[in-house]
Amino acid sequence: VQLQASGGGLVQAGGSLRLSCAASGRTFSSYAMGWFRQAPGKEREFVAAISWGGGSTYYADSVKGRFTISRDNAKNTVYLQMNSLKPEDTAVYYCAADWRFGTTTTAEYDYWGQGTLVTVSS
Repeated sequence: VQLQASGGGLVQAGGSLRLSCAASGRTFSSYAMGWFRQAPGKEREFVAAISWGGGSTYYADSVKGRFTISRDNAKNTVYLQMNSLKPEDTAVYYCAADWRFGTTTTAEYDYWGQGTLVTVSS
């Protein structure tokens, strides 16, 4: 599967953005999907994940209550709605696909998008 993330940009603290990740191929619903992010000088970290049908989700503690992951299998797209953004949310955000649901490490995800930059100004 090929993934392409979009929707990043510059936003003030407290603002919102919605990221999208479009997938190619007919097997999108066979993959659990995740979002990761990588801030300058830091390792890539888990943000959120969603199960194959969208019925289960989980989040990193740092974004819980502010970010919402969702998916539309008819459109082969996964979303990340980000509200109440903070300067520390500044990072390149990546979407990723995995056959399994419940994984949070980069090594466990099989496919990656190219990343989209989110910059939150204070």
